[in-house]
Amino acid sequence: MGATPAIPIRTESSSTGSSTGSTTFGRLLAPLQVGGITLRNRMVMGSMHTGLEDRLWHHAKLAAYFEERARGGVAMMITGGFAMNLRAWLLPFSGMMTNWIHVLSHRRITRAARQHGAHILLQLLHSGRYGYHPLQVSASTVPSPITPFKPKALTTAQIRSTVRDYARSARLAQKAGYSGVEIMGSEGYLLNQFICPRTNQRTDEYGGSLENRMRFPLEIVRAVREACGPDFVICYRMSLIDLVPDGNTWDEIVAIAQALEKAGIDLLNTGIGWHEARVPTIATAVPRAAFRSLTGRIKSALRIPVMASNRINTPEVAEDILAQGQADLISMARPLLADPDFARKVAEGKPEAINTCIACNQGCLDLTFSNQRATCLVNPRAGYETEIVYKPVAPGAQKKVAVVGGGMAGLTAATVAADRGHEVTLFESASDIGGQFNLAAAVPGKEEFQETIRYYRHELARTGVTVKLNTPAGSDTLQGFDHVVVASGVKPRVPSVPGFGGAGQARHPKVVLYSELLSGAKTAGQRVAVIGSGGIGVDTCSYLLEEHHQPTAEWAAHWGVDLQVSDRGGLAPAQPRPQRRQVVMLQRNPNGKKMGAGPGKTTGWAHKILLKQLGVRMIAGAEYVAVDDAGLHIRAEGKDQCLDVDTVVLCAGQESVDELKSVAQALGLAESAVQVVGGAKLAGELDARRAIREGALAAASI
Repeated sequence: MGATPAIPIRTESSSTGSSTGSTTFGRLLAPLQVGGITLRNRMVMGSMHTGLEDRLWHHAKLAAYFEERARGGVAMMITGGFAMNLRAWLLPFSGMMTNWIHVLSHRRITRAARQHGAHILLQLLHSGRYGYHPLQVSASTVPSPITPFKPKALTTAQIRSTVRDYARSARLAQKAGYSGVEIMGSEGYLLNQFICPRTNQRTDEYGGSLENRMRFPLEIVRAVREACGPDFVICYRMSLIDLVPDGNTWDEIVAIAQALEKAGIDLLNTGIGWHEARVPTIATAVPRAAFRSLTGRIKSALRIPVMASNRINTPEVAEDILAQGQADLISMARPLLADPDFARKVAEGKPEAINTCIACNQGCLDLTFSNQRATCLVNPRAGYETEIVYKPVAPGAQKKVAVVGGGMAGLTAATVAADRGHEVTLFESASDIGGQFNLAAAVPGKEEFQETIRYYRHELARTGVTVKLNTPAGSDTLQGFDHVVVASGVKPRVPSVPGFGGAGQARHPKVVLYSELLSGAKTAGQRVAVIGSGGIGVDTCSYLLEEHHQPTAEWAAHWGVDLQVSDRGGLAPAQPRPQRRQVVMLQRNPNGKKMGAGPGKTTGWAHKILLKQLGVRMIAGAEYVAVDDAGLHIRAEGKDQCLDVDTVVLCAGQESVDELKSVAQALGLAESAVQVVGGAKLAGELDARRAIREGALAAASI
């Protein structure tokens, strides 16, 4: 093992409220009786679709996924959604619980959870008009804005048949060894479509009045209870605020929850919004636990336990929610994806060791909604537990490993290799670790990224990596190592435009690199042109125009969220944001990605709305001519223009810093003993998920 690291390991709270190790978690660790089961603590891994649910031959991988989290100490887990009939599919041939073949396959999942003392619920989900298939059905024929198919309205006979399907699937789940089921009634899926006027235009006994609109889910709950008996847990998930026009009022939400309790549910899980809502609810820019007040209000109206969810990613926040009496259980789906040992670390009094979810959505939801297997940006083993395995090094097989670069790829490679037993030295030319993540963390709404840097500080100390800061690697520093991982990252790409400073040309004083701006090395004037409309361009606009650490009330006001739900759907007129600067964003390729969307599939729309709120002007298909004292000269729509700006920020992509591969090979190391990972391997749009995964795979192979 390596020597003590040469950098200080921070354990104090960061600006985003990171773990300190000084907080006690008595409420979070207390057991709780829910229906016929006793939970060992108050931490629940909420439902998250991984892509492993849909094929029986993937269930062994799904079992390993849940087993790792059960071993990590969580009290209860909830699967991704499973359909009870064909019309319920999210996608054609998606996961179902309808016959004994499914029961037998699921038993390996429930055994994996039970053998480590955790309970597990099967989520029953009917997609309704959110299904991506022509069989989709809903309360009425109102089409969804996020799917291409128009639904058919369920007939009365089909509704009653669907009730029986729910009960049959729940009974099969019971035979498969599940402790209960979660009936998915939130986020705009079928049952939500029935209870809301937005999508329920029926005139029969299942439409019109609230009593009629909630009849369907109540019949399902009663049928499941009758089929499965008193000890089988029934959890119902419902949206406490719809965030769409013609959603429910707060009084209706309370009435529905109380009716569900009377019908026989054991636990109410809280959802927020619909998938089609134009308000972000779980992205990193959403304040932590932004919707906790709603959970507290519904809890006061019920006798059964209530579970809080959405943007709760640290034990400190979870403990405070319990302490304030706002919930009985805490649902943390993505935090348990990021760190399967979250609960164990809390129990051991080591919250500083938690690999915190940064709510980026890039490894989980972005992939899920692209029909790919979900994983986690900060934990590449998530969803790949049987494929990415960190085996301890055999005695006598330890190697001296040099890792060049203290960004995400290098930090992952160094800590994984050291944890396996290698002697690792990390070389970083800058004065601190973190690389591009330090720049990301400077962007308002991305302060959470500091949590990942905090985690790696802890891991460097725990695994004994020797860290040498302010030390560029070269032929002299790499002498004597058996293996070299080149993770030297990227540098901003500078186009060859007069005044930009590329190709040996002089850089005009108005021009700054995004890295100089976000690091604080340089500042911008009041009128700014941002060159590039990708993720870095979007972040730069946010940095120029937004404030850090928006409190929940201010965030809600800017997005038009009424947390009192005083009107239908909980929507209110969005309050304008203050205009701190005049910013224009430019894109050279008129046929490229939509301007301002950023890299995230599930958050790109929110970025575009935000830039519009901030007053960012966008120019696509711009040809950059030059920068001089007059400003930025461009040619757009066949016309020559000069933008009178004080500052031009270059966000025009990156180039790899990969010169060290040849240096390492010149030392006589075999080709297999020199690995290039992350941005040094491939620049393009910054991709931390790929960088961390490549660092992990490189370290696992040494």
